[in-house]
Amino acid sequence: MVNVVSADLASLPEGGVQPDRILAAIDIGTNSIHMVVARIIPSLPAFTIIEREKETVRLGDRDPITGNLKPAIMEKAIAALQRCQGIARSLNAEQIIAVATSAVREAPNGRDFLKEIESQIGLFVNLISGQEEARRIYLGVLSGMEFNNQPHVIIDIGGGSTELILGDGGEPLSLSSTKIGAVRLTAEFVTTNPISDQEFNYLQAFVRGQLERPIEDVRSHLKATQVIPKLVGTSGTIETLATLLIREKLATVPTTISGYQFSLKNLQEMLHRLRRLSTSERSALPGMSDRRSEIIVAGAIILQEAMTLLGVDTITICDRSLREGVIVDWMLSRGLIEDRLRYHSSVRQRSILKTAQKYQVNLEHSDRVAKFALSLFDQTQGILHNWSSEDRELLWAAAILHNCGHHISHSAHHKHSYYLIRHGELLGYTETEIEIIANLARYHRKSPPKKKHENYYNLPSKQYRRLVSQLSAILRLAVALDRRQIGAIAQIKCEYRQQFQELRLSVTASQSQDDCALEFWSLDYKKALFESEYHLKLVPTLEPIPLTLG
Repeated sequence: MVNVVSADLASLPEGGVQPDRILAAIDIGTNSIHMVVARIIPSLPAFTIIEREKETVRLGDRDPITGNLKPAIMEKAIAALQRCQGIARSLNAEQIIAVATSAVREAPNGRDFLKEIESQIGLFVNLISGQEEARRIYLGVLSGMEFNNQPHVIIDIGGGSTELILGDGGEPLSLSSTKIGAVRLTAEFVTTNPISDQEFNYLQAFVRGQLERPIEDVRSHLKATQVIPKLVGTSGTIETLATLLIREKLATVPTTISGYQFSLKNLQEMLHRLRRLSTSERSALPGMSDRRSEIIVAGAIILQEAMTLLGVDTITICDRSLREGVIVDWMLSRGLIEDRLRYHSSVRQRSILKTAQKYQVNLEHSDRVAKFALSLFDQTQGILHNWSSEDRELLWAAAILHNCGHHISHSAHHKHSYYLIRHGELLGYTETEIEIIANLARYHRKSPPKKKHENYYNLPSKQYRRLVSQLSAILRLAVALDRRQIGAIAQIKCEYRQQFQELRLSVTASQSQDDCALEFWSLDYKKALFESEYHLKLVPTLEPIPLTLG
C-alpha cells in the first residue's frame, strides 16, 4: 500500500513525471537496529516501504561500571549494519541515512563507535538528540495517519528512552525524550524472575515519577482547549502488546496492526498476567520473541503509567515511527513535500530564529553578518573552496547565533555561544551539524581553531575540522564588516587575482560620507585566519557609491 504524504502536484517540473527514488533509513536503537527501504514517488509525492530489516543487538547492554558500549556488541552491530548496507544496495538505494539514538548518545565511547562504523564499512551515522528523535517520530506518524487538526499524543517506548509528542498535524506543541526505556529499566531494576512484587511496585513508582514532568508539559498545552487528546503508540514494545491482545481474540494476526486499538483496562490485565510469568514462559507466548520477553514487563509499565497520567482510556497503534520520519525529513529537505507538511520543511531555520530570540540576539546585526557571510561564501565557491549548499546553511545558522553567548556574559562570549548552541536542542539538525554550528560560532573571534581545543578535536573527522577552520574564517570577516552594528556597509564584491595570490574585497558604504574606518580596522585585525586558510592576501578597498545606491 502506498501511503500518500501529500497530493500537491503544482511543484512538478515541466516536461513530465519525476522518476521514483529509492532511499534506505536505519535506526540504531538501544534494543535493535532497524532498517526500512522506501520507494519514493515524487510525482504524488508519496512513499511505500519495499523492505524491512531488523536485528536485536542490545547496544543498551553497556558496561555497568564505565557505561561504555561493549566491544562484542559493537562488533555485532557493525555486522548487522553491513548486512543492511548490502540489502539497501541490492535494491539500488541512492542513499542510506543512518541515525543513532539513546544508547550511543549516552555512552562515553559512543562517538568512537560511530567513527569505527565509518572506518570499517564506510557508513556515516548521524547522532541525533532526544528532541530531534521525537520530532522525526512525529513526522513518521504524520505520514501514516490523519490528525484532522485534533490534538494527539504520540508515545514511543524505546530501549533507552521514551518519547512523548503532542501535536495536531502542524507544529509539534511538545517534544520530550525521557531516560526511561524497556532495556534500561530492566537492566537497572529487575533482578528477579518472575519479577517480585517489591521490584514491580518500585519500578511503577519510578516510572511514574519520571513521566510526571513531560506529561505535565503536555497537559499545560492542552489546558486552554480542555480536550482529551487521542493517544497514538509506536515502537516494538507497544506493537508486541497489541499482538498479544489480538491473539487472545483472533486465530490469526492481521498483516498490519496499524490502526488497532486497545484500552487501558486491556493493558492492565495483560500486564498482570505477564508479571506472573518467567522470561522463558513469556517467550513461549505466541507473538513474543525471546529478546522481547526479557523487557516487555518494563515496557508495559511505562505505557500503563503514561496512559494513567494522561487520563486516556484507549491507545491506537501506528506502524510508522522514527525510520519513516527520517524518510519524510529527507523528502522535506529536498522540496518533495508541499501540502500538509509544508510547515515542517522550514523547521531548521525556525529553530535557529527561535533560539536567537530566546537568547536575545540582535537579529538586525546577525542578519547583516549572515548576509555578508553567505555573499563571501557564494563569491568564492568553486574558486577558493568547494563546500556544499548544506555547509552554506550551517554557516548561516552560525552567523545568526554567533553572538548568543552575550546572554551569559560579554567576557568570552564566543565560548558561551558554543555552549548555548551545543546544548540548545536545535531541531532539524544532527548532533554533528549542531557541533559544527557551535564550533563556527566559537571561532568567530579570538583564538583560531586548534587541535588542543576539545570542542574542535572532537569533531568526527578531519574534513569537518577543515570545514570549521575555513568557514569560521569567512564568518570572522562577515562580523568585521558590521563592526559598528549600524549597517555601515551596503555590499561587497570579491575579485580573485590568482597571479598575485590575493583576493580583492571591494566594499561599498551605505553613506557617502562614511569612510568605514572601524570596519576596515576590524577587517585588518581579523583577516589573518582567512589568509592562512586560503593561502592568499586579502586586500580590502572602499569603493565610491554608485549612483543607483546614492
